[in-house]
Amino acid sequence: MSSPGSTGVGLGAAVYVILIIVAIVVKVSIVVYVCHKRGQTESNNNVCPDSQFLTLTMDRFLNDMEREKPIRFTSQQLRIATDNFTNLLGSGGFGAVYKGIFSNGTMVAVKVLYGTSDKRIEEQFMAEVGTIGRVHHFNLVRLYGFCFERNLRALVYEYMKNGSLDRFLFGEDKKLGFQQLQDIAVGTAKGIAYLHEECQQRIIHYDIKPGNILLDANFFPKVADFGLAKLCNRDNTHVTMTGGRGTPGYAAPELWMPYPITHKCDVYSFGMLLFEIIGKRRNLDRNLPESQEWFPVWVWKKVETGSVAELMTVCGVEDKDRDTGERMMKTALWCIQHRPESRPSMSIAVKMLQGAMEIPAPPNPFAAFWLESQAPKKNNSTATTWTDTSCDSSMVAGSAVVCASATPVMRKYGIEMASSASASASGS
Repeated sequence: MSSPGSTGVGLGAAVYVILIIVAIVVKVSIVVYVCHKRGQTESNNNVCPDSQFLTLTMDRFLNDMEREKPIRFTSQQLRIATDNFTNLLGSGGFGAVYKGIFSNGTMVAVKVLYGTSDKRIEEQFMAEVGTIGRVHHFNLVRLYGFCFERNLRALVYEYMKNGSLDRFLFGEDKKLGFQQLQDIAVGTAKGIAYLHEECQQRIIHYDIKPGNILLDANFFPKVADFGLAKLCNRDNTHVTMTGGRGTPGYAAPELWMPYPITHKCDVYSFGMLLFEIIGKRRNLDRNLPESQEWFPVWVWKKVETGSVAELMTVCGVEDKDRDTGERMMKTALWCIQHRPESRPSMSIAVKMLQGAMEIPAPPNPFAAFWLESQAPKKNNSTATTWTDTSCDSSMVAGSAVVCASATPVMRKYGIEMASSASASASGS
């Protein structure tokens, strides 16, 4: 049995040993910490001082690249962004468009697709995502993403504050000046030229019209609504079509006839759009005197008879803008030529509008449509076939075809009317 004295000595020795061990551990920890900090300092001294900045830059760059691709949203995300689809911006045969805003403040337009069949919805969905989803241009509306679920098929586009061009051409709000309209025409032409000539695969829009030209907060134009668009390999000189496409009044004649189709059908539609920009009126207006009700023909007659000055006055074009206005009219007349190969490419149309090239006198674009009893004066203009490096199109011009169901006014001016079946198939 140990004595109390010996027990006390043993406990004291144990405590002493423990204190020594703790002191050693603390000292080792301090040494390791100091060495680590010195190593970090030396490492930082040996690395470029911009390394941290470059890492942050690269991180942002990669995040931006990820956002360049269309994002797949859930229906719940879009319901939250649109406040359960309460703010309707517009609707048509394709469905409805709602205003939305994401948590980061980005405003969007959510296009909810409707249709008579799932197949029709799928076709429109693939047309839009497969075309505009792969290209970027200042004058093309941007597709942020999409949603494809059983209860919601939608496309998410950038929000365009000023809506579509038609409200400023045909509505009461005609506040756009001539120079703004000229800029809108040039920007639209550039967007279409990019689709035709600069994409890896040519994109044919098929439905160029004022309702499909959207304006941002600064009234810069962006081509929208690619529901009828189609990709075309550059090696193909024409596209096979099944059924009509486009909107009557803007659609090229070959779209409603059994002729080969090329990207020049968009050039024709742009020409018809250009007439409406010049006149700030619809091309067909039966409320006007008979001589003026079909605006493109009226423009041609004034150009043919050398009465352009009178036309400029009627269109409200001031003297300082008359040269630009005349260029726009001549460009429009070239774009709507009956023979597709007689129409310029969109890049040439841009040069025409910008005054970068001399515009030859256009031939009568309606010659093929005139009835014999209403044949116009013989046009002495030299036939021109534009050199188009973007496509070797060899087309055969057909004789005029006037729809049996057309009204007398439409027959007189050779306006093509789509059958009701084709019109419903093409959507709005």
